[in-house]
Amino acid sequence: MRLYLASTSPARLTLLRAAGIEPVTIAPGVDEHEVAADAARTLGVPLTPRHTVELLARAKAEDVSRAIVDLDAEAGDGDDVHLVLGGDSVFVIDDVIYGKPHTAEKARQRWELQRGRTGQLYSGHWLIEHRAGVPGRAVGAVAVADVTFADDIDDAELDAYIATGEPLFVAGAFTIDSLGAPFITRIEGDPSTVVGLSLPTLRRLVVSLGHSWPSLWNRPNA
Repeated sequence: MRLYLASTSPARLTLLRAAGIEPVTIAPGVDEHEVAADAARTLGVPLTPRHTVELLARAKAEDVSRAIVDLDAEAGDGDDVHLVLGGDSVFVIDDVIYGKPHTAEKARQRWELQRGRTGQLYSGHWLIEHRAGVPGRAVGAVAVADVTFADDIDDAELDAYIATGEPLFVAGAFTIDSLGAPFITRIEGDPSTVVGLSLPTLRRLVVSLGHSWPSLWNRPNA
């Protein structure tokens, strides 16, 4: 059974590969800001962190789901069962939602705020089942983990970290699986949630659709 990952995140790909899964990665054509803004206008209130990540995970999964209908037909996989996974993450501190900073200036502002403190990383998941070339059942879930940052990080360390470019394109301006890991002192919750994809949550979603988790293992070491 093939897993399509509606993301080009290297961290999510590495996480799945370590879990024995080699997904087919397809970049979703979703304007995250526009989707979230439209939903907030419709509701008439700001989106909560949970609503935000589930909404965007679903939008990404559905976008790629539409694209692979044609891919399945071309590959002759119309009778097979595949799964499409969308994901999204935000970091929350002081009840403010933070996504990717994109600039060094914003990344520095984030770190000035969160150094020595604890925030929450929300990761949304949306899984769509494709059967006989047709998208059908779908399930979603949100995982949350508390992240505490070291209180003794000095300005030189922050400058060096930001200069690498790593924190510019990840939610909250930090990672736990690369250069940012030494700046984090505690995680409460599933650590893979902080990477952007909770493996225990994904397993539960796969099982809820009636599939075996090992049926996704397709790497030699699995």
